[in-house]
Amino acid sequence: MGLIDEFKEFAIKGSAIDLAVGAIIGASFGKIVTSLTDDLIMPPVGYLVSKATGGIAKDLTSKFVNLDPTTFDKYDSLAQAKAAGAPVMAIGSFLNTALQFLILAFAVFLLVKAINRLRRDPNPAPTAAPAPTTEETLLAEIRDLLAAAGRPIDSSSTSVPQKPVTG
Repeated sequence: MGLIDEFKEFAIKGSAIDLAVGAIIGASFGKIVTSLTDDLIMPPVGYLVSKATGGIAKDLTSKFVNLDPTTFDKYDSLAQAKAAGAPVMAIGSFLNTALQFLILAFAVFLLVKAINRLRRDPNPAPTAAPAPTTEETLLAEIRDLLAAAGRPIDSSSTSVPQKPVTG
């Protein structure tokens, strides 16, 4: 079998196609999550932070900490600091990315939970009774031997008959 035939067989397999579809849907879903956090969640969070800080922080995603003490107040925005090559910690960007991750992880959790619910068998097969233990098997054999010998067996009594005491 040639290389082309092997590739054709691989590409046509269901698992490869499923993987491709999953990657495409995953990329699209990632864009939706990015838009959700950037456009719908972060603006109210920024507004609340702005209210809490007295209007100092309006856009949370552009918040940064300049690590260079000589140029501490030189940059008004994260874009200016990055363009100048200043060492900065982009705290707002990190919070935004962390929130995107949490939303995406929760959505994947819900998706997996739904798939698992669909995969569960609604009527699981009844489990077979466990095999008797060695003791139970021996007791059953003794019972059968006593019954075959013609001795009456009282199955309602669990006590062992005592020999009469003579003497």
